[in-house]
Amino acid sequence: MSSKLPAKAKKAAAKEITVKGTNIVPKWNYSKSIEDPSHIKLKPKYDLFINGKWEKTKKYFDTINPSNEEVISKVAYAEGKEVDKAVNAASKAYDNVWSKISAKERSKYIFRIARILQEKAREFSIIESMNGGKPVRESKAVDIPLSIAHFFYYAGWADKLKYAFPGQNPKPIGVVGQIIPWNFPLLMAAWKIAPALACGNTVVIKSAETTPLTLYKLAEVIEEAGVPEGVVNIISGDGATGAYLVNHPKVKKIAFTGSTEVGKIIMRSIAGTDKKLTLELGGKAANIIFEDAPIDAAIEGIINGIYFNQGHVCCAGSRLLVQESIKDIVVKKLKHRMRNLRVGDPLDKNTDIGAINSRMQLNKIKEMVDSGVAEGASMYQPECTLPARGFWFKPTFFTEVAQSNRIANEEIFGPVLSILTFRTPAEAVEKANNTFYGLSAGVWTDKGSKVFNVLSKIRAGVVWANTFNKFNPASPFGGYKESGFGREGGKQGLDAYVSL
Repeated sequence: MSSKLPAKAKKAAAKEITVKGTNIVPKWNYSKSIEDPSHIKLKPKYDLFINGKWEKTKKYFDTINPSNEEVISKVAYAEGKEVDKAVNAASKAYDNVWSKISAKERSKYIFRIARILQEKAREFSIIESMNGGKPVRESKAVDIPLSIAHFFYYAGWADKLKYAFPGQNPKPIGVVGQIIPWNFPLLMAAWKIAPALACGNTVVIKSAETTPLTLYKLAEVIEEAGVPEGVVNIISGDGATGAYLVNHPKVKKIAFTGSTEVGKIIMRSIAGTDKKLTLELGGKAANIIFEDAPIDAAIEGIINGIYFNQGHVCCAGSRLLVQESIKDIVVKKLKHRMRNLRVGDPLDKNTDIGAINSRMQLNKIKEMVDSGVAEGASMYQPECTLPARGFWFKPTFFTEVAQSNRIANEEIFGPVLSILTFRTPAEAVEKANNTFYGLSAGVWTDKGSKVFNVLSKIRAGVVWANTFNKFNPASPFGGYKESGFGREGGKQGLDAYVSL
């Protein structure tokens, strides 16, 4: 479990990787198992994408590779006047073009975006891993294919809205403002842009501060697809940029994925207006393992539930509820499995756990883990050597966790698992629901009746049985309580983008 290359690989011919115009990963040696980013076409500076053109601004900020802290590119910062320009461009495109063309024509544009993304899938996978820190294996298998699938799925819905809303005469809303998080940048953009366009709306979408690059590469795809100017506008910045977008009077709907705290601010900001709103916020999901569960399969489900994407997943199974009678065997097997996880270079196809997205997030994870130790929980981390540069954290779990502990209540958003026990199904349900959140949950058992009985009583928007973190564009995703409201994905994902 080390970021170091095997001795055999070290002897392989190595080359210095450089990219014209930038310094993405200088002086790294690459074996055959590591993706070579030298062919990736990234600009040293990205301007805003407004009205089909690249707009310069006064301010730019660095976006970095979290695995080595090297600057990848500089990215434009949108202030109020740039946000206003983007919204006005979207409003003009809606009035003059997008609301006037046929639904079949809209479908063709969305389909073209999906096809071009398919052709560039490897490039997008590498950029997503370089900018976000996630293993390229995950980007290739999950992020990019799912993003493409969402564009294909909603391309199919564009000319069939009368079947989605029979007898209701659905109409587009107008300009929609969308704000996406840093953990799944391209996928979250697809979740939002595709249904908005399918329903006939135009878009202004803001990237996350730390992972803007795949969204700007998507802008190039949108250009190539010939999407009319102003239909999709892409901006970047921080919370102030997002606030300008949320409060703009011409924006008729806000879709936000991010923290619960920011979601509450947005709700207060638009109170008293006619703006529509969907919020997909934090989570503290219960992953419940019963004594009759297939233990080895459940161990893989636990690993995927919490260590996938370094735990940077809002629906991560961060609370493991294990039936008392099997706690010892589950913990033993989990330790054994974790010793075989590889932490290291995100571009290595053999990496299981990549880099933490930012220094700020790493500090938050460390602070939460320290609180778990201080409150008396027992911590386990496998032995491994972390890379000297970049933002890294070992996969971790805690036993002897009390329900009152911070690690059992607060979203950590990192590779940290809290293990609690239960005796009866009723106790499992009670503990699963003992949270401010309600985004997801999982159950492992060989009895179908128990699956339906338990999951029907858990207040969570997404539930899995004998699996975890599996997604499909036809399935709605969203939460309850402080995990937000509204749904993205499936036919339900169209609801927030139409007026009935």
